[in-house]
Amino acid sequence: MTAEIIVQLIVSGLALGFIYALVSIEYTIIFNATGLLNFSHDKLIMLGAYVFAGQFVLRMGAPPAIAIIATVATMFLFGVLVATGIFNPLRNMASPVFAVIGTVILGRILTELARVIWGATPFTVPGFLKGIVKIGSIVIPRANIAIILVSAVIVTALQIFFKTTKMGKAMRCVQQNKTAATLMGINVTANINLTIALSAVICSAIGILVIPLFTIDLTIANMIGLKGFAAGVIGGFGYLPGAIAGGILIGILENLSTLVIPTLYKDCVAFVLLIVFLLVKPSGLLGHRQ
Repeated sequence: MTAEIIVQLIVSGLALGFIYALVSIEYTIIFNATGLLNFSHDKLIMLGAYVFAGQFVLRMGAPPAIAIIATVATMFLFGVLVATGIFNPLRNMASPVFAVIGTVILGRILTELARVIWGATPFTVPGFLKGIVKIGSIVIPRANIAIILVSAVIVTALQIFFKTTKMGKAMRCVQQNKTAATLMGINVTANINLTIALSAVICSAIGILVIPLFTIDLTIANMIGLKGFAAGVIGGFGYLPGAIAGGILIGILENLSTLVIPTLYKDCVAFVLLIVFLLVKPSGLLGHRQ
């Protein structure tokens, strides 16, 4: 074991950690806005990957840059549609259990929709974010660098948006107290629709970023979604910085764990950490006990 291997594992873990963090952020903003746990987010990530790769790049032959813009626009509009037709009715249901079941059913519908449109055969995008970068004797996949940089930009942009823009502040107000937001003249329903559309855009970004790491199929985001949920709980559910911290912690630790356990079992690390935090510190790393 050399220092170069450890550095490579940390960088790779940081890339995965940012992916989990973005998933956790998507969980967080949906939960804060609607009070619902969205268990269809992994299917939205899958849909983003299929729209980008299966539709715009491979079927229509669009350059990656154009395909990214088209995918983001498509997923934003799809998010508005889902918010209006599904999430708003779900959040008004008498029992939150039925609402959660509704998000699970939505995920199943999205899976079958993708199967009908693009088929069930796994595929890849040749050449997309492939290659390596050598820094001395350290070899880093170009995809990992792209994931870290793009994820950092997304996280920073979200922080700036929520803290400095009028629209972002209105969305935070709705997330904190819907009654007070209504009294202040904020359109709560419109803000929730925008929040869900924003989460769909985040899912599309995640779907595009994981394409170099995995074969594109209907289950591409299943494990990512579960680990993103674990990251949210570990970091402090409902708290944006906690989501980031939880995701990065899981990504780095699960990669470093391959130094002492078989790679086959590294997926267990996130869930062992989840159980430990639920038993020892259920409020999470940066959360506060209610």
